[in-house]
Amino acid sequence: MAFAGKVWRLLVGIKDALALLFLLLFFAAIAAALSVRPSPAKVREGALLLQLDGSVVEEVANVDPLNALLSSAVPTRQYAARDLVRAIDKAAKDDRIKALALDLSTFLGGGQVHMQALGDALDRFRATKKPILTYGTALSDDAMLLAAHSTEVWVDPLGGVAIAGPGGKRMYYAGLLDKLKIRAKVYRVGTYKSAVEPYLLSGMSPEARENAQSLYGTLWDEWQADVKKARPKADIALVTGNVVEWLNASGGDVAQASVKAGLADRVGTRIEWGKRLAELVGKDDLDKSPGAFAATEIDPWLAAIGPGDDRSGAKKIGVITIAGEISDGEAGPGEAGAERIVALLDDALDDELAALVVRVDSPGGTVTGSEAIRRAILRHKDAKIPIVVSMANVAASGGYWVSTPADRIFAEPGTITGSIGIFGVVPTFQDALAEWGVTSDGVQTTPLSGQPDVAAGFTPETDAILQASVDSGYRRFLSLVAASRKVTPERADELGQGRVWDGGSARQLGLVDQFGSLNTALEWAAKQAKLKDDEWQTAYLSTAPDSNAMLLASLLGQNSARKAVGGDMFSRFADQQGALTAQAVSDLDRLFSSRGAMAHCLECPATPVRLSRGTARTEPQSGVWMMIREFLIG
Repeated sequence: MAFAGKVWRLLVGIKDALALLFLLLFFAAIAAALSVRPSPAKVREGALLLQLDGSVVEEVANVDPLNALLSSAVPTRQYAARDLVRAIDKAAKDDRIKALALDLSTFLGGGQVHMQALGDALDRFRATKKPILTYGTALSDDAMLLAAHSTEVWVDPLGGVAIAGPGGKRMYYAGLLDKLKIRAKVYRVGTYKSAVEPYLLSGMSPEARENAQSLYGTLWDEWQADVKKARPKADIALVTGNVVEWLNASGGDVAQASVKAGLADRVGTRIEWGKRLAELVGKDDLDKSPGAFAATEIDPWLAAIGPGDDRSGAKKIGVITIAGEISDGEAGPGEAGAERIVALLDDALDDELAALVVRVDSPGGTVTGSEAIRRAILRHKDAKIPIVVSMANVAASGGYWVSTPADRIFAEPGTITGSIGIFGVVPTFQDALAEWGVTSDGVQTTPLSGQPDVAAGFTPETDAILQASVDSGYRRFLSLVAASRKVTPERADELGQGRVWDGGSARQLGLVDQFGSLNTALEWAAKQAKLKDDEWQTAYLSTAPDSNAMLLASLLGQNSARKAVGGDMFSRFADQQGALTAQAVSDLDRLFSSRGAMAHCLECPATPVRLSRGTARTEPQSGVWMMIREFLIG
């Protein structure tokens, strides 16, 4: 008994120790949360420091807590474009902010439309006679599009500017699939729906090449015009033409060559850049490290200026964001899970909105997810309020499908839209299995018995059903476009066929109504609702941030911006190789885990990588009708 008592007391002691440990950890977490929470009290006179150590997106994705804990890396940060624009505009009018310090040494980029919106905000800031000093190591296209609007562009002696221009190569898997004896069963509509070509061909079809050349050529012209307008002396042709000759003229010094080409103004380290800022805005009384200057960082600044106007009694114009790939579940923010977005729209039906603006930055996704969102938008239209679509970087395929209820569609010249077409792809393995001596046999009562059979192949009847479902979906897509754009189905087909258009071409063809930003769309919606400027306010229909994910992101990323070191040219090009690997993984995942008939623009330029992907997958079910359901809804 004495021994049992000692064991019991030991177990009780261990239990008490663990309880105390968890209690201490709980209070430590609370203290950490309070210490990392942005505070308006941290706003100081000096510069506004925008250290963009991540990517600019339309909608910030939540951090996946489990992935973050299992990963050894700090989650990549994302910045909402509208938050940055608002921060810059508020700083321009605030006497405490003497300059803007833009650190792009760890910037990962963003869409061209977002870069142009930020560039416009930087121009408004400079118009107040306040300087903008930008620092970077290896400035690529997106970073240069921002840096061009600066008063001074600094590049590190080990860095410089490398302009690639839009476009590039992608991988084709027809040869690999042939060697593996895997058949990619493709069902599509659209001459230009080249999303499935990597599984069928060893290179681009003439139609896909013609479409890509037209699209990327226009985007490249738009990029050059924006940079030349901001920096008239920039010699873009020199930097992108004979690169070797350009570098040899500066003895192979990329940083000095960038200055000579007019894309940068000064070569210096980050410490020298900081000292220059200290001359303009004053030294940092709290931080005595080399290169420190008086500054307010973005998070406390956003906390100080607040989320926007909140006027009592003002009518609300709702804004629903459809960003990322459209799926059928609750994925997002940062991914357009239809179930989540539909719930947000339906919840807002009781809010008596004066108008609804649909902000689209999506290459599309599943047909059923797109249709579910469209129907939810129509429920607001049934309330007799104006429906307006504002397109960001991409509003193609399913992104255009959800835009069809609009009374008016706004886009930018750099917006990528169209891609009106549908496809589906499913692999079969009968040849590969036969190579290893695996065959199949059985009894069928109808041609559809046992279908789909990825081991023995599809019957002609199964092929017919799947192709018919894609054809039917395409006709449905055309009918929506025809009704929305007030054209005949035949004209909608001419604009469709899976072809991708730039914003300027889309406007000329009538796929969009006019150029304009989100603010332009809001103002038009207010006018249609017969509201004066002081009678309305914006109400974003969004999912509440995950407080646990926010805390985890803050804890993992605390002070990461100050510790970040910019990569040189090798790291920038290595990033591109990493993106190529990610593309291959994504392509093969799309082949082997079909999520149904897709209205998706895979030809569209890739957007920055999201923090998490929370799309739920449906378990496969037997039976042809279950297969067709799975094929259609993912």
